[in-house]
Amino acid sequence: MKISTKGRYALAAAIHMARYYRCGEYITVSSIAENLGISKIYLEQVFSMLKQAGIIFSVKGAQGGYQLARAPVQITALDILACVELSLFKNTQETVAQRAPDIEKALRASAFDLLDQVVRGTLSEITLSDLATEVEKNESEHTIMFYI
Repeated sequence: MKISTKGRYALAAAIHMARYYRCGEYITVSSIAENLGISKIYLEQVFSMLKQAGIIFSVKGAQGGYQLARAPVQITALDILACVELSLFKNTQETVAQRAPDIEKALRASAFDLLDQVVRGTLSEITLSDLATEVEKNESEHTIMFYI
């Protein structure tokens, strides 16, 4: 399974937003793009998809920007990837259905459908809150401590 750049950027931006969710402030695409080193134009395309899916919402104006539509604990990695990774969750195409339907059924039942279930199940258990917590753990490991 390969997650596209769009999917990785969507997850990274959503994690960034999750870390500031409690502040209640709106975050601009420009600030997220700058903080994460992502193209602003590309990120705007990603945000359009996230907004359409109801993951984020926007407010226009000087104090405007974007905010998560729900608490980070209520948004999963599956929610985010499902709206930007259009081909990731399509059913696997038939392989040998015409000439070997028994093999096709076996592949579906024992491999392809099972794999799809595991991927969906795993991604649905990972919340933005979990990912933001993991970021905080990693930050604390890299914090330099000065003693006097």
